[in-house]
Amino acid sequence: MDYFKIAADVSEKILSYNQDTTGWKLVKSSKNVVVSWKPSNEYPGNIYRGEGVMEGTPEKIIPFMYLPEYRSKWDKALQHYSLLERIDEDTAICHIVTHSYGMGIISSREFIDLIHIRKFDGGVITTNSVSVEYEKFPVSTSSHVRGHNNPCGYVCSPIPNDPSHSKLVAFIQPELGGLLPRSVVESAIPSNIVNLINDARTGLKQYLSPNKN
Repeated sequence: MDYFKIAADVSEKILSYNQDTTGWKLVKSSKNVVVSWKPSNEYPGNIYRGEGVMEGTPEKIIPFMYLPEYRSKWDKALQHYSLLERIDEDTAICHIVTHSYGMGIISSREFIDLIHIRKFDGGVITTNSVSVEYEKFPVSTSSHVRGHNNPCGYVCSPIPNDPSHSKLVAFIQPELGGLLPRSVVESAIPSNIVNLINDARTGLKQYLSPNKN
């Protein structure tokens, strides 16, 4: 499997999502997070976009969003998160296991994702990820329902005239697998995105703030 080509392709898709300003419909606005959606071109569901302002620079925020030593501490939606293999300095295979949602209506899911970090002029940094087949971790060995993440990621950009904050835009379009009705999945995603961004904000203050204990 050509992980470098997959990484390049998904990076271009996340960039295109971020540049796409048409057709997005507001679905949720809560606690300084705005979530919108539009039909996905990747699967018969929707792509969701969550936007919020974070304290810190992209160089500080992006590692906090994906490195296991941070993500496993602040992301309340996950029961497990680890890097299975480093492909190169900016590319890795990740193993993600979620908690159940909705009082157990949606059971825990497992994802094997390729993640790639890309830097752009102007200080913009993105994470770009997609689920892949990984021979060292086949579905047959899993005790969880294996889901599939279509191209997803974060775009973190400096805010002009405010060097202490950055804009974070998250894109997700998951297929959770199993026998869940699409309506159940779609109804849960907006709140999960709000929680993700707010948990990240809290984690940044708790673990990376200069004044933390």
